[in-house]
Amino acid sequence: MLADEGFDVWMGNERGNVYSRNHTVLNPEHDAAFWDFSGHEIAIYDLPAMVDYILNQTGKDGLYYTGHSLGNTLFLVMTSQLPEYNQKIKVHVSLAPVAFVENVFSPLMRIFAFWEKPIEMLYDLVGPCEFLPSESFVSTISKFLCQPGSQIPLFICENILFALAGFNPKMNVTLLPKIMSHVPAGCSTKEFIHLGQEMRSGHFRQYDYGTKGNELHYGQKSPPDYELDNITTPVYLIYSQNDWLVTEKNTIKLCTKLGTACRGTIMVSDFSFNHLDFAYGTDAPELVYRKVISMFDRH
Repeated sequence: MLADEGFDVWMGNERGNVYSRNHTVLNPEHDAAFWDFSGHEIAIYDLPAMVDYILNQTGKDGLYYTGHSLGNTLFLVMTSQLPEYNQKIKVHVSLAPVAFVENVFSPLMRIFAFWEKPIEMLYDLVGPCEFLPSESFVSTISKFLCQPGSQIPLFICENILFALAGFNPKMNVTLLPKIMSHVPAGCSTKEFIHLGQEMRSGHFRQYDYGTKGNELHYGQKSPPDYELDNITTPVYLIYSQNDWLVTEKNTIKLCTKLGTACRGTIMVSDFSFNHLDFAYGTDAPELVYRKVISMFDRH
């Protein structure tokens, strides 16, 4: 829709998934150092490089930024840690923003949070590695369960997604094979651990290396919170009541922490709208995307 409205659309991708595994020196198949990153590193190195590249290529002095889920987390980290990038973003429209995640409803995410500590212990033993590569875990299961012609009913695939993102009786089930062939696409174990830490702590802060590691990295016993009051870019937060990953309470908390940068929170009018519907929902163009375009037009 943005392209149809005349916007020059650039789509970012983060390191570590199956579509972004290149490196000038390191081999992700063999070098653990490749995987020594979390969302923090993506936000302070990769995302600024994307922004600068786009502005250099287009000759513009600023861009419009919209993201979904963790794509918004990267924006929040970048603009809080590198305040100069606030001048390069005209407005940010955040779809299902992930920041404070201590009271999510998703049973799958609660299980993941429970396993964060054992995985962190394993990480300390074996070092950085890949988590949830597309060839394994949910993706492997989905290749058997969710492909066209499968003997397994689609409702099983629906349940996997519903357990993660929330139930929606209007989900476009014909998209399931395509969605499950790309999701999850893989990330670093450190990314997963960091998210689990946020769920357990109730903070939106940097990676927790433990008391000694934190003193080494940050000069203090606990990891520092991200300074959201550094953000001056106008921010709009769009959320839905049926999102099991991003709750209304956490969205309001984020808006409060953003202060004057938060220009408003908007709840999707359809109560059944869930986390994945922001990307795949049949009603998303009318319920969400037209609002995004309207907010861009204001700035």
